[in-house]
Order: sequence, then structure tokens, then C-alpha cells
Amino acid sequence: MNSNNHNTFNNDFYAPTDLFAAAAAAEERAGFITKTYLYLVGAVLSMVGLEVLYFNLLGLDKAQHLAGMLTGGFAWLVVLVLFMAVQWIADMWARNATNSVMQVAGLALYTVAASIVLFPLLTVALLVGGGSQIIVSAGIATGGLFSLMTLAVFITRKDFSFLRTLLVFGSMAALGLIVISILFGFNFGPIFIYAMIALACGYILYDTSNVLHHYRIGQHAAASLALLASLFILFWYVLQLFLSNRE
Repeated sequence: MNSNNHNTFNNDFYAPTDLFAAAAAAEERAGFITKTYLYLVGAVLSMVGLEVLYFNLLGLDKAQHLAGMLTGGFAWLVVLVLFMAVQWIADMWARNATNSVMQVAGLALYTVAASIVLFPLLTVALLVGGGSQIIVSAGIATGGLFSLMTLAVFITRKDFSFLRTLLVFGSMAALGLIVISILFGFNFGPIFIYAMIALACGYILYDTSNVLHHYRIGQHAAASLALLASLFILFWYVLQLFLSNRE
């Protein structure tokens, strides 16, 4: 699955040079970066809390039934299309230049939508993977990869916006393959999973460098949403990799 179309197709994503966080005073720039990652941490914790709430309310048996309904037949394709539509709306809200409430609402909307899409995979992990340990392990691995990509950008200060075209075409190809796999009922195996993990890591480099170079002061909700989307995709495929190794 792929959900990183939120900024790659928008030419208005880039701000005028005099409004870039990179061109702001050091204190303003540091505040922007701090807010961005605090929002990201808050969104991740909120998503974890929502998943715990879902499973506590439903129980594993009902969760399995609901997950089957969401992923059975062409239902999963409908879910993914709706998710991409909601993500587009959430990103538009988060990039609202004048309304800070709308910006936070966009991030919150994406967080809830992503938690619903993630729910069936977590259900499979709990049923097939032998409990929550595999989810925790995948979370740790995801956090490690995300941290490495983030450090690479912050240490080198490199602008990875040149990856945009490659990431756009990679996302389009991945989306096409995902649709084919749903329509014809097969999967592409571990090679596809590794490719998607690499694509997600590329997005993390791209989105993190945008935090340093291409967002305006005050766009911390939009920056957090971009990072959250990349982190979500990375966790999705890392967990799938762990599950495939367990099988």
C-alpha cells in the first residue's frame, strides 16, 4: 500500500524563499523543528492509543471479523481509495496558511484514518505472529530506521528534494502493483516488501530535508503529517516483513 501522495504532486508545497524555516532566525527555526517533531510524537502516540482502544472495545474475535470485512474481496481496494481521499483532505487542511485549528484537524484526521487502515494488519499480527511481541519488534525496527534517516539529514544538512521525481514514479508503480495484487489475489513476495521499505526510507529522507529547507515557519502540522505518512508506510512494510519471516 502507498499513502505518500500528500506532497509529491503539489507544486504549491514549496514556500517563498523569504518564508522558509531555513531562512528564519535560529530561534524561530529551532522552534519550528521542535513543534514538528512534538506533533509527530503526539500523532504516533495517539495512533497507538486508538489501536489499543479498538482492540479493548472489540476483543480479538470481533477484531478478526471486522478485519476480514475490511480486507475481503474488493473491500480493501475501496478502503485504500477512501484512505487516499481522506489523506488528500487532511494534507490540504494541515497546509492551511491562516487557520491553526484546521492545521491540527488535518493531522488528527490522518491519524484516525491511518489507525483504521492499520487495524487489520495488526489483527493478523496478533493472530498469526504469536502476540504483541512481533508488533513491538517491528515498531522498534521502524523507529531505528526512521532515526537513522533523520540523523543522516540533520547531520549532513543535505537537501534531498532531488528525490522527488524518483519517489513519485516509485509511488505510482507501487500503487499500480498493489491494485493488481488486490484485483488478482496474489502478492509479490519479500522483494516487493524490501522495495517498499526502501521507498519509505526515501520519503523519510525527502520529508525530513523539507523540514529543514522547504517548509514555512508555522507549517509544523503539515510537516508532521508528511513525516507521519512516511513513518506509517515504513512500519506497515516492516511489520509485513516480520510476519513473512515468522511464516
